[in-house]
Amino acid sequence: MSWKRTPRTSCAPSFKRVESDLTFGSKDSAGELGLSQEGVKRCSRCRRYKPRAAFASSAAYYRKRQGARGGKPRPGVAAPGGHEYRRRRGGIKPHSERGRTRTASDGLSTACNACRAIEGRARHPQRHHGLAEAERDAMVASQKGLSVICLKAATAHVDHCHETGRVRGVPCFSCDAALGQLKDRPDAIRRAAA
Repeated sequence: MSWKRTPRTSCAPSFKRVESDLTFGSKDSAGELGLSQEGVKRCSRCRRYKPRAAFASSAAYYRKRQGARGGKPRPGVAAPGGHEYRRRRGGIKPHSERGRTRTASDGLSTACNACRAIEGRARHPQRHHGLAEAERDAMVASQKGLSVICLKAATAHVDHCHETGRVRGVPCFSCDAALGQLKDRPDAIRRAAA
């Protein structure tokens, strides 16, 4: 015999109250009174079937709990169906702008695709080169915003040695591509310059 775990749902007195105190022994008896089976839920504490309105919504419960603790819960923002309020980018966005992820229960990422791209670009130097964003900005400022090689174009990429991992500077796109094509070999770079 196997047991199936169900999420804990309760109609405890701390949750919001309902005008009607209807309780049912089974879903069938609720159906006899004209309530649909989808409109009825089983309480995990008293093991009775009650209308869904007898149970608290998670957002309302969260706000109530935060307020009781002295916290400042964020106010809820009403959004039409298929949309949600996005705090990072501001405004109401459709669900279609969120990326997919397998680990989330609803299959959607917590951030929209645009936010994920911006954050990914910002974290790239730290992830790959161990270089914080402030350090990279200081390096660009010391180069006066110009490529470390041609001294003409604006900086674009962090250049590093592939053998040691040491960061060499912040060249422009063309200079970085040239170093890659010449395989970072000083003899090949000298021959190309001659």
